[in-house]
Amino acid sequence: MRRFVDEEIKPQADRWEEDGFIPRPVLRRMGELGFLGIRYPAEYGGSAMDAVASAVFAEELGRSSYGGVAIATLVHTDMASVHIFHDGTRAQRARWMPGIVAGEVITAVAVTEPDAGSDVKSIRTRARRNGDAYIIDGAKVFITNGVHADLFCVAAKTDPSAGSRGISMFLVEKGTPGFSVARALDKHGWRSSDTAELVFDGCRIPAENILGMEGQGFYSIMRNFDNERLVLGAMAIGAAQAAIEMTLDWVKTRRAFGGVLWDMQAIRQRLAMLSTKVEAARQFVYATAWRMAAGEDCTREVSMVKAFCGELVNEVMYACVQFHGGMGFMRESPIERMARDARVLSIGGGATEVMLDLVASMS
Repeated sequence: MRRFVDEEIKPQADRWEEDGFIPRPVLRRMGELGFLGIRYPAEYGGSAMDAVASAVFAEELGRSSYGGVAIATLVHTDMASVHIFHDGTRAQRARWMPGIVAGEVITAVAVTEPDAGSDVKSIRTRARRNGDAYIIDGAKVFITNGVHADLFCVAAKTDPSAGSRGISMFLVEKGTPGFSVARALDKHGWRSSDTAELVFDGCRIPAENILGMEGQGFYSIMRNFDNERLVLGAMAIGAAQAAIEMTLDWVKTRRAFGGVLWDMQAIRQRLAMLSTKVEAARQFVYATAWRMAAGEDCTREVSMVKAFCGELVNEVMYACVQFHGGMGFMRESPIERMARDARVLSIGGGATEVMLDLVASMS
């Protein structure tokens, strides 16, 4: 994966930042190399590996220094397609999983709404049964891969009076009448991933497009949060490590006050402490991945990982921009882009405050 990042992502990704998305041939290439099916069985073209492999994959994507590339890929592999694999029928999996693993079918998950982010049970999008179909009405926002995805896993309330037990998940194909991309969103960071606001206006889908049983969507979303937060933590650690390495190269060559910045004890010690924290966080990520792979319940630890790594990557980026001086504030500097990309890692996938409250509730 590191070779792929160095040879096929880094040389091209600046252009993807400008374009706002990853070209399809790149995603198909990732499929050819087996990167999109790490956790899926061989019958779909996957390699049937575990959470440790997913953490390696996410960390190396993070080390690419292009957060948009990392998140667009991880949403497909670890946040959207998992709903089809875990909750889809045999027919649904047979139809969609081979294309998903090959990079021919790109997925997105549509849960977040203007008034419902981490508070999933507050979503308002509605799905009404109508004969042999469901009719979906509502809106979603901040949907990664939302502009260019082929297949969407959509959360909607089938029984608004039942609270979290009234949420179901549905498959909606791009181009379905009544489903549209309202607009592509202009983001602070993650520029090489497309993010959209979606609208469902009388969107009619076949009844067999439901994922799992009606009313089980909330459980499906919560179950996958552990994996989602683990890979986000690994991605954050990869980005933090790349930033430290980049900054070490800078301070060892940048001349100031008759020497190089590396000669200044304050800078050396700050970078040494940040490196220590990143290594500690990495060990925590992989220990948690190992426990997840062993089938243990590690929701508390995953919540800690998400909170700690999301905050740590921002601490690292702040210092690295500082040590780059004025150049760190320039758009031509990779560290400027990386700092923008890192900011959302303490928000998306579960804000730090939500994670810490979850940890406290389980303590």
